[in-house]
Amino acid sequence: MPHNGLSLPDFAALLVLAVEAGEVSNSELKQRHRLTIDGERRRRLNELKLVESRRPGRGAYLHVLTDEGWARLAEDLRAGAVPPQTGSSGAIARALLDWLPRYLERSNQSLADVFYPGDEEEEGAEPPGDLESRIRRAYVGLAARPGAWVSLTDLRALLADAPRAAVDETLVRMERLPDVNLVPESNQKTLTEEDRAAAVLIGEQHKHLLWIGRP
Repeated sequence: MPHNGLSLPDFAALLVLAVEAGEVSNSELKQRHRLTIDGERRRRLNELKLVESRRPGRGAYLHVLTDEGWARLAEDLRAGAVPPQTGSSGAIARALLDWLPRYLERSNQSLADVFYPGDEEEEGAEPPGDLESRIRRAYVGLAARPGAWVSLTDLRALLADAPRAAVDETLVRMERLPDVNLVPESNQKTLTEEDRAAAVLIGEQHKHLLWIGRP
């Protein structure tokens, strides 16, 4: 039965893609998790922009969790909006899924921090979804109040160790989310050279200010 808009199979698909923390094929999903993302489920998750799927040539579909997917999974776990499970295996799943958001809060980590298979990737690579999590944490630290505008100059100072291109790419993706907005400074005369250098180009417009609200 659907729960908060996601069925148990849909929720399971998001969870296993988070565990994989990267692009994975249906055959790999079936082998490792006894689950596939195909047919109506694939189309539904693609339309919801929670999963991105591609089919190189005539090969099998490859799936990856989108930023929206990471955010939806994290929010559902935090809110307890997890589809019900029954039996002994359901009890185990509920116990772990109830524990996970509490652990994330205590340790100040994101889902990507927990699931990212760091030692399997190149040294120095940024975990999937991790830059978005860092940007969101930096925003909270910089915002004078919830929903305040934050200068990208100040934001980039907290992300100085991250590649500029990766930060720009993440900001461009985040700008499409319902709880994120990036705008130009309305009074261009107040911009410093540092402010202009920190801007991100979106739709042929330089954006200088970031706003993050509730998704």
